[in-house]
Amino acid sequence: MTATQSTTLPKHAARLDRLPPYGFAVIGQRIIEMKNAGKDVIRIDIGSPDMPPPPHVIEALKKSVDNPNNHSYGSYRGDPGFRKAVAGYYKRRFGVEVDPDTEVLPLIGSKEGLVNMALAYLDVGDAVIVPDINYPAYSMGALMAGADIIELPLDPDNGYRPRFDLLKGDLSHAEILWINYPNNPTAATCELPLYEEIIDFCREHHLLLCSDNPYAEVVFDGYRAPSALQVKGSKDCTVEFMSLSKTYNMAGWRLGACVGNREAIDNLLVIKSNMDSGHFKSIYDAGAAALNDTPDSWIDERNAIYQRRRDKIMAVLPEIGLRAEKPRGSLYFWAKVEGGDDQKYVEEALNNALVAVTPGTMYGKPGRGYVRLSLGIADQRLDEALARLKEWYSKTR
Repeated sequence: MTATQSTTLPKHAARLDRLPPYGFAVIGQRIIEMKNAGKDVIRIDIGSPDMPPPPHVIEALKKSVDNPNNHSYGSYRGDPGFRKAVAGYYKRRFGVEVDPDTEVLPLIGSKEGLVNMALAYLDVGDAVIVPDINYPAYSMGALMAGADIIELPLDPDNGYRPRFDLLKGDLSHAEILWINYPNNPTAATCELPLYEEIIDFCREHHLLLCSDNPYAEVVFDGYRAPSALQVKGSKDCTVEFMSLSKTYNMAGWRLGACVGNREAIDNLLVIKSNMDSGHFKSIYDAGAAALNDTPDSWIDERNAIYQRRRDKIMAVLPEIGLRAEKPRGSLYFWAKVEGGDDQKYVEEALNNALVAVTPGTMYGKPGRGYVRLSLGIADQRLDEALARLKEWYSKTR
């Protein structure tokens, strides 16, 4: 699909023709139209936390807003207090030392950083290696830069591990490799040895490893997610993207960071400093409070709520035409559709049960036959959504 072309304006940039419509924007518009028509659609398609941040985070924001000195422009490198808080988090959580002045760069949510890192490293003729099932931003940044995409097959029979032996394409033009565990959309998790293998591959092929790690604190059953930066010497070729969106229920606050290799961070800063001016100081102050002062017990209690929802969905999957492995991390179920037609399942669930789920094909061709369900929905609405899906699916058999 091409962008809309006016008969009176100049022709739009060619890069727009390389970008498909963003899937969630299309689904969102459809749901808006249905709601405007009086239909009560329940969304379990988007990974947006339904619970609030810790109370002390909101209090920190209020206090900071009242300070008359906090309303001016800040540094393009972001607030020093927030950078120190990110560094402190990496030290406590992963045992990783990072310099807050040179190895931490605040982001307007990690998604912005994912796309801008592509603009910092990719030109026409370059390539990026992207998992064949992936969060769309990894590919969209490359398409905006005019670069090519090399798909890295993931093995669904081995926890969606990358199969480097199946890579096709000229790796001599590749600049970046993207990975993501706990994974969106598959909910796959990994242990530190996998990061060691991936970093060895990146060193061999002179690649920048971009580890997208926003779900490190959304984990279940005692699983503890690692960081790619825990690998010895990883900062030679690695940056990691962290986000407060899922960790502290701060999705709308749009606050994250890129952490790791200082040269890559400097290059990302060149792009960002020409495009944005950073956050409002009070957002940084609230983010620092989240990182510095949130007890592990708050995260554990929040995850226990998600885990109960996970178990509830797991129990009813056979009754709604789906099957899945029980997730150990992330906000998602990656469920296989009985009969294998994800688009049909999504369409019929939306039209007949008024429940929105995400088609697997939104994340790549190997996602065909799967749907993604989110845990980010209040319990009462989740119960209603599952009841609707059971009633609808029972009539299809």
